[in-house]
Amino acid sequence: MTSMKSTMDIMKNPLSFPKKPIFTGFVKIFRDANFLLYLKNSVFVTLVALFASLTVSIFLSYALARYKGKTVNRLYFLFLAGMIIPIRLGVLFLNLMFNKLGMLDSLFSLILIYTAMTIPFSMYILTGYIRMIPAEMDEAAFIDGCSNLQVVGRMVVPLLKPAIATVAIYNFIPIWNDVYFPLILIFDPSKKTFMQHVTMFFGQYQTDWNLVFSALTFATLVSLVFYAIGSKQLVQGLTAGALKG
Repeated sequence: MTSMKSTMDIMKNPLSFPKKPIFTGFVKIFRDANFLLYLKNSVFVTLVALFASLTVSIFLSYALARYKGKTVNRLYFLFLAGMIIPIRLGVLFLNLMFNKLGMLDSLFSLILIYTAMTIPFSMYILTGYIRMIPAEMDEAAFIDGCSNLQVVGRMVVPLLKPAIATVAIYNFIPIWNDVYFPLILIFDPSKKTFMQHVTMFFGQYQTDWNLVFSALTFATLVSLVFYAIGSKQLVQGLTAGALKG
């Protein structure tokens, strides 16, 4: 509702309802010549990072769930440690590394960071689901001549739909809303993400709060749309699993 109030009304009473809704903030955003460019950059980074994270996590989780031994357990807890240690602690090292690799000021540097950042949680959730799948199903598939890749792709992934939807929804939010890494790694205006562009609306002496809240509302709506799509897939997966059971 705040996005439909003028900056003056927001300053007077931020919690009040708009007396006369206005949409000038949304109009300014959509008329911005670079709006589609920033939106495209954000969508590209988010979807590619999610796909990469899920792909790596599925195969990693399958290996950790099916193979036993001290080495496997150590690797499992090593990845769990990634959920505890904030990746932002290594921002200086990451900056130097991407600079040496020539990937500074590149969207692929963001994709690599977001992929690494979301793998630990994804691995934790997916490993638990795979452990609930009877290993006898794998053995039957191997007897039929399936390879490890075919077992994962044709048997495990379809059974993991609820978990994949959960992980995708959970990981989408921090990637889509992140401002920290784009501000540090991206300098080319044509490579800015949408949320990075929103920071430009904050002035040193004055801020157009109507414009800021309109941009944040739009970003939130995108998240809600993704959540709605993911929730539908999650329900379908759970229903399919119940019917098969």
